[in-house]
Amino acid sequence: MIYVALLRGINVGGNNKINMKQLKETFEQAGMLDVVTYINSGNIIFADHQERAHANEEISQLLEAVIVTEFSLQIKVMVRSMDEIQTVIQTLPAEWTNDDQAKSDVMFLWNEVDDVSVLDQLPLKPGIGTLIYVPGALLYSVSREDASRSGMNKLVGSKVYSSMTVRNVNTTRKIFSLMQAAAEK
Repeated sequence: MIYVALLRGINVGGNNKINMKQLKETFEQAGMLDVVTYINSGNIIFADHQERAHANEEISQLLEAVIVTEFSLQIKVMVRSMDEIQTVIQTLPAEWTNDDQAKSDVMFLWNEVDDVSVLDQLPLKPGIGTLIYVPGALLYSVSREDASRSGMNKLVGSKVYSSMTVRNVNTTRKIFSLMQAAAEK
């Protein structure tokens, strides 16, 4: 099975620094196969051939433990299967971009907030931007012109923010592309 591990809050603002080459080696030592990292923000694609009843949770716990051991950092690790990422990609509007015209993100949700009711906890002002719930994630897009008026700049200070990890749509699409390449091996 092909997975992606999304690490929350590494290599941001000089905090929780982790070298990607060392992280790749750590994942391999933990038994993950065909490990590939993508950019410095903690996106690791890998294969796991073990039969696990609750694979995502078990792998998350294992990887969080090895990160503590190897890097002395308490980092939350979200694991998503290729099928779960594919569901996000299929829901993601093709025209959404993250560029100088638009800000478009995927907010991956931890289980404790993964429900459509999470929409009610977000500071989005009505009529500014688009927010879509898909199991496991929120998809958000707003024009750069309206981004500061959307209310979502207050998300970082909200309670729900600690239960998500955010990737822009370009990164999310690249992660899925890397997962597809890993599946073809």
